[in-house]
Amino acid sequence: MAVELCLLLLLFCGSTISEVQPIYKPPPGTLDFGFVPAKTYDTGAYHEPGPIGILFKIVHAFLYLVQPNSFPQDLIRKLAQQKFGNTQGDYQKPENVVLTLQAIYYEIGFIVSAALGLLFILLLPLVGLCFCMCRCCDNCGGEMHQRQKKNADCQRSCFATFLFVASLIISVGVLCAYAANQHLTNQVRGAKKLVNSNFKDLKIFLNDTPAQIDYLVSQYNTTKDKALSDLNNVGPLLGSRVQEQLGKEVRPALDAALTMAGAIRETKEALENVSVSVEVLQEGTERLHANLTDVKMHLSNTLNDSACSAAQAASTCNIIRNSLNQLNINANFSGLPGVSSQLAKVNDVLKIDLSSLVQKGYAAFNDTPDLVVNQTRNILSDIKNVLESIGSNITTFTKTLPVQKILADLTIYLTQSEAYVQDYFPVVEQYDFYRWLGCLILCCMVVLILVFYYLGLLCGTCGYDKHASPTTRGCISNTGGNFLMAGVGFSFLFSWVLMIVVALTFVTGGNVEKLVCEPFEDKTLFKVLDTPYLLNQHWKNYLSGILFKNPNINLTFEKVYSDCKENKGIYTSLHLEHLFNINEFLNISMYTEDVALKIEHIQINLSKIILLDEIGKENLLNFSSSGIEGINFAAYLTEINKSVTKVDLLSFANDLEARADQLPKGALENALKGHANNIRMIHNQQVVPLEQAMSTLNQSVRLLKRTSSELMVKVKNVISAVNAAQLLINNNASQVIVQETKKYMDTIVGYFEQYIEWVKESIAMEVAACKPIANVIDTAVDIFLCSYITDSVNTFWFGLGGSSIFLIPAIIFAVKLSKYYRRMDTEDVYDDMENGNNGYHKELLYGIHNPVFTRW
Repeated sequence: MAVELCLLLLLFCGSTISEVQPIYKPPPGTLDFGFVPAKTYDTGAYHEPGPIGILFKIVHAFLYLVQPNSFPQDLIRKLAQQKFGNTQGDYQKPENVVLTLQAIYYEIGFIVSAALGLLFILLLPLVGLCFCMCRCCDNCGGEMHQRQKKNADCQRSCFATFLFVASLIISVGVLCAYAANQHLTNQVRGAKKLVNSNFKDLKIFLNDTPAQIDYLVSQYNTTKDKALSDLNNVGPLLGSRVQEQLGKEVRPALDAALTMAGAIRETKEALENVSVSVEVLQEGTERLHANLTDVKMHLSNTLNDSACSAAQAASTCNIIRNSLNQLNINANFSGLPGVSSQLAKVNDVLKIDLSSLVQKGYAAFNDTPDLVVNQTRNILSDIKNVLESIGSNITTFTKTLPVQKILADLTIYLTQSEAYVQDYFPVVEQYDFYRWLGCLILCCMVVLILVFYYLGLLCGTCGYDKHASPTTRGCISNTGGNFLMAGVGFSFLFSWVLMIVVALTFVTGGNVEKLVCEPFEDKTLFKVLDTPYLLNQHWKNYLSGILFKNPNINLTFEKVYSDCKENKGIYTSLHLEHLFNINEFLNISMYTEDVALKIEHIQINLSKIILLDEIGKENLLNFSSSGIEGINFAAYLTEINKSVTKVDLLSFANDLEARADQLPKGALENALKGHANNIRMIHNQQVVPLEQAMSTLNQSVRLLKRTSSELMVKVKNVISAVNAAQLLINNNASQVIVQETKKYMDTIVGYFEQYIEWVKESIAMEVAACKPIANVIDTAVDIFLCSYITDSVNTFWFGLGGSSIFLIPAIIFAVKLSKYYRRMDTEDVYDDMENGNNGYHKELLYGIHNPVFTRW
């Protein structure tokens, strides 16, 4: 079954795995293959014994005292590899003698305990026989005569107490034995469910594998669909990558050209603003000059009035008269040069829409993805055909695998095994019933002895009359003594039989626990089984020799069990790659190489892309020679930096009004205030617009100055950048295209590598997960052999053995105590006066015969 299962998994793996060594592995988009369908196994290979587990731990502690040595790996290896009995002198060889002594040393605890048990078996019946014969001769307590002692009551109480305690200990022991016996029977009856669960898991293991195979194969479509999606989007993917790389130089060049086109428009607007502003300023300053002249004349006439001759107004009028010279314009715009020639040249430049030409370059460059799509249409069609052929080959190959036949054979074998177990399970239960009955009889033997002891203690204690003499004891007390002696008799009859069973089960169960169960739990047992040349003297590794006929493969029981315990795939657990060469069945790398070659043959021509034609370049050169750099910006800035008037008219008007308030009330004051208001009006109506025109002129002149600064160099740099970008597209784009095509190819191939790695991981961890195999081993060894049988058997002999051992003190105390309960034939007599006690000291006292004297 194992070999067939291995073959099944190997055939499957051949259809799904290949080795691809990528030259460059970019991080492709992660593919979601979902989860491999897997059902949950029902078997929980763990046994919780319940309350009786406390007894199991006590027994384990006792076995540790008997056998504290660790598992003898080396000794077992040597014993297994050593040949005994082939020749007559084998046992006398020094190495064999040493091994024998080592085995005896390891088993010394069991040997000593077994020897004591054997001594018990041999001596106790012999002692019982001698004891019986001795009592028949009126010795060993057989004489029905009890001597009176002062501490008789104390001795009787002590003997009764000791016997009761011994009986309690025996009772606990027999209860432990009964509990272990019943526990084993209960577990055997419930084992059918666990066995069925293991068979169910094995069926799931077999039935689930085809679905997992189909799922892994079907997930190739996920890889194919993703690859086809990328191929169908070759424009956005490959074209955009090429465009992105070229755009690092193309876009800055086009952006610079577009910026220059904007500068041309701004230059035209600035020249127009300069021309208009200068005209406005020239006309405005002339008008302002005339108005200020009129204001000065009228103010002078007013100050010549006779009212200014008065002593109170003379000084004020003189101050005002001296300030009249300030009412004059400061900036002179009439001498500024014109910009009409530069404006005319710029207008000629703008007759050609440079922005539109640059936008055409942008549009041509942005059409790169479409160019890639159109020029790769035939090659992509071939690649799609290759992908479809891979899927067809996988589907065709999986149909040729004899998966169903192998699974059917394994299922039939498993069904037959299950039927065999089901048929023989009633037989197991029947034999277990016989075992249970035999153990119950052994327990009943002890219980019978205990019944006699407890009845003897009950009747003796309840029927005992301390005022009655030994010859006059009551019937109940005498019956109690007889029960005790009956218990002693049955103890001699049964104890050796009990000890035989205890010794046999002790040696067997104890060694199974120490040599099988404990090393199985810590996997030491597997290390012994994995010893080279142990199970087969010609094979280094037994398991690989059985499965692969190649014992040199490092396949160990421990590794297989551990992997299955972790629910890994059987392909990984059994190292099936040594039995089957995966690449011989389906080598996906061959197809990926074909895909890579076809992608590498992609040729993309971008020479049709024109970023900026000669007209646009000529237009830029014409702008650089428009003459704006020849404008006398210093003359403009000199006048712009001046104020419109020599004095702030508002301040002058306010000062004039303040001085008018210093004059006496009258016509002079009113006239001066009128002139102040007139000055304010001139400021608001003429000076403020002139200042705004100067601000516009200032901005325009400064813009023109910045634009004209090294204008020729700037234009040449723009043209050089455009030419360099165009040269990159025409001559060096092929290198960029090759690099991006390789990355694009690696992305496509990366999808297949993801699929391959996912399949490998799935096969290693999920497909045909061999947890049921580990469960079967755990069920057979850890649960059935160790937990059910060995622990129960060890607890049984522990309880029964303890009861058997404590029968010895119980016999002694029962014999001693029975003297105080049974009715005696004779008794001691003492003088009341002399001894202070009642009784008869002699058979005849003062000629009076003892009427009770008889022989028993």
